[in-house]
Amino acid sequence: MINYNIDIENQYNSWDVDIDKYTKITKDILEFYLQQPEISAHCCLNNLEYKTISFDILFCDQNTTHEINKEYRHKDYPADIITFAVFADSPETERFILDFEINLGEVIIALDKIEEEAIKKGISKDTELTFLISHGIMHLLGFDHQTEDEFNFVVKNQKLALKSMGIDYDKI
Repeated sequence: MINYNIDIENQYNSWDVDIDKYTKITKDILEFYLQQPEISAHCCLNNLEYKTISFDILFCDQNTTHEINKEYRHKDYPADIITFAVFADSPETERFILDFEINLGEVIIALDKIEEEAIKKGISKDTELTFLISHGIMHLLGFDHQTEDEFNFVVKNQKLALKSMGIDYDKI
């Protein structure tokens, strides 16, 4: 049995996020991904021995993601999501597992950008937030989307994860 240590912090005061609800959603998405053969066989956790998976999620605003984007990614615009996949992005020889625990990194999500996107798409902000969390987890597991095929793989699996929770993102 795998333990999950998911720490979610909300710094965006305009949306009172139910932390317990989103911790469960995040865990459910991660478990779904790890049960998918084409994900588990190719993710950064493949063939490793661990008992706990840890990572952080920070909810903030687009001013914060803009600052982070400028400082760490040298990109001068606000992002809806930024993922620091410290485990997956490290060379395999530099990855460490301490006491059978793997720290995957951090996902940073601008909730005001989520609200804007939800309005554009005509969906609930909860659905859009869940979709972005599923995206961040794919990055934490080592999946990127530099090519069209990679992008399609990531989005296909995000939609499958949401569908497993009763959300049909294909109809959006």
